[in-house]
Amino acid sequence: MTKAERTIGTPGFEQAPDGEGERSADASREAGKASAQTPEAVADGSDAPAPGAGDGGTAVPRGRRRVLVLFCVAALAYALDLVSKTLVVQHLEGHSAIRILGQYLQLEAIRNSGAAFGIGQGMTIVFTLIALIVIVVITRLSRRLYSVPWAIALGLLLGGALGNLTDRVFRSPGVFRGAVVDFIAPKDFAVFNLADSAIVCGGILIVLLSFRGLDPDGTVHRD
Repeated sequence: MTKAERTIGTPGFEQAPDGEGERSADASREAGKASAQTPEAVADGSDAPAPGAGDGGTAVPRGRRRVLVLFCVAALAYALDLVSKTLVVQHLEGHSAIRILGQYLQLEAIRNSGAAFGIGQGMTIVFTLIALIVIVVITRLSRRLYSVPWAIALGLLLGGALGNLTDRVFRSPGVFRGAVVDFIAPKDFAVFNLADSAIVCGGILIVLLSFRGLDPDGTVHRD
């Protein structure tokens, strides 16, 4: 049978040349696999993302929001800060510093009326207002939060802000004028606490995520 005869069959049906049907089927299967999962979904922990339209590489997630992750991280950071400060006030305040790594790291209880690492002494009210604004912004941002790394970063910020805000509200000399308890004292460095550490770690993580092009809603921007 000639090639021309093989193309003649049922009316309205034209048989594809040899090999082209198999190649089309293989291409369809590969396209289905590519659309089922994108690298961005694995990278940011989003559930079942779908490619965005017209943005050349942005993945829009379709899954659960990560609010629970945010508040769990915030609760853990806040609890650790609160417990550590309670122990410091009860057992370390008014006593000599405890050496952890000789002269390079020690525990020394001090009261700080400024911001993290002793910055802005005497501006307690200002930093109280800043902490309140940060908490409100993070709470509003959580409505469109689909990225696990962003949830962790914002949770660290929220827990740290709440930890120091608790001191400013409830500790002496008065409401919104209270001094923060600091106790981690590295050599030749400012004294700080666990809330300060959580804030700094959350800020660094946010910077890294921004450099990667990952947004809180799980979308990834490619330059």
